[in-house]
Amino acid sequence: MKTTSPRKQRKQLYQAPLHKRYKIFSAPLSPDLKKSHGINTLPIRSGDTIRIMRGERKGIEGKVAGVDRTKYRISIEGVTRQKVDGTATPVPIHPSKVMITNLNLDDKWRREILKRKGKGEKAKPPEEEKIEKEEKRKPRKKKLRKEKKALEKIAKKSGEE
Repeated sequence: MKTTSPRKQRKQLYQAPLHKRYKIFSAPLSPDLKKSHGINTLPIRSGDTIRIMRGERKGIEGKVAGVDRTKYRISIEGVTRQKVDGTATPVPIHPSKVMITNLNLDDKWRREILKRKGKGEKAKPPEEEKIEKEEKRKPRKKKLRKEKKALEKIAKKSGEE
């Protein structure tokens, strides 16, 4: 059972391995992308074009320059802050506060993820696949032996009477 305690939820978030942090980095897709791909959310990668939906920089659109999975933040090209000495530094933004407007599809693995998750590529619902697997499974020998012995006992009893 998963925990409902806020303390344990926070602990899981901070101690999560990188492959789980990848999933936490998901952001919603724009309505156009939702219609075309049939997916609501997708993990953010560098090269994606996103729009900031919350905070002081709401409405700004830009490309993802970097993803920091250890701090749960992304940096966006053009979103910077002036330091006291005059240099510009990127502003870290949490991925839940953005929306993906254009996907970086250079990677073949990401295209395969879209095909797998998309609505057009599903052949069977997952419930039917589970039923087929259960039917293919062979019964165990121990169960068969026990059933044979039980049938033999019943046959002996009926033969004696």
